[in-house]
Amino acid sequence: MDWNPAYAWLAIALLLGLAELTSGALLLLALGVAAALTAALAALGLSLSWQLLGMGVFSGLLAPLAIMVIRPRFSPRGVAYGTTGTGVEKGRAFTVLARDFDGACGIKINGDFYRIRLAGSDDTALPVGTRVIFEEFDGTTAVVSLATAKEL
Repeated sequence: MDWNPAYAWLAIALLLGLAELTSGALLLLALGVAAALTAALAALGLSLSWQLLGMGVFSGLLAPLAIMVIRPRFSPRGVAYGTTGTGVEKGRAFTVLARDFDGACGIKINGDFYRIRLAGSDDTALPVGTRVIFEEFDGTTAVVSLATAKEL
C-alpha cells in the first residue's frame, strides 16, 4: 500500500473523533469531520496548500454549526449550563434541602447542590423546606436570606 496524505488526514480525523469522547463539546467532532473532508481533498490530489485552505474553510463552517446549532439540541431545555455564579440566580427563591449522605443543608441550583450560609451570620443550618432567597456565592457556599411572604 502506497502512502497517501489522505491517510494522514484520516488518522487526524480519527484522533479528533476519539478525543471528542472526553469533552462532549462537539468542537473536536466538528474538527474531525473537517479533517475527514480534507482527506477527500488530499485523495483528489490537491496540494498541501489547498488541503490546509480546505481544512480552514471546513473548520470555519462546521465548528460554529456544531456549537450553536447541534449542541443545544442535546441539552435539556431551561438549564443554562455555565451560568451558575454569574449572578443570574440572584434574587431567586429556593427551598432548603438536606443532603442524603451527611445531612448538610443546602440548595440546588441548575441541578448542583450548594451548602448555604445565612447572610449576615455564620448560620449554616436551616430547617428543611425553608424558603430562602439566593444572594451570592462565597466560594462554593451559597449566601442566602430568609424569604418573606411577598418574595415567594
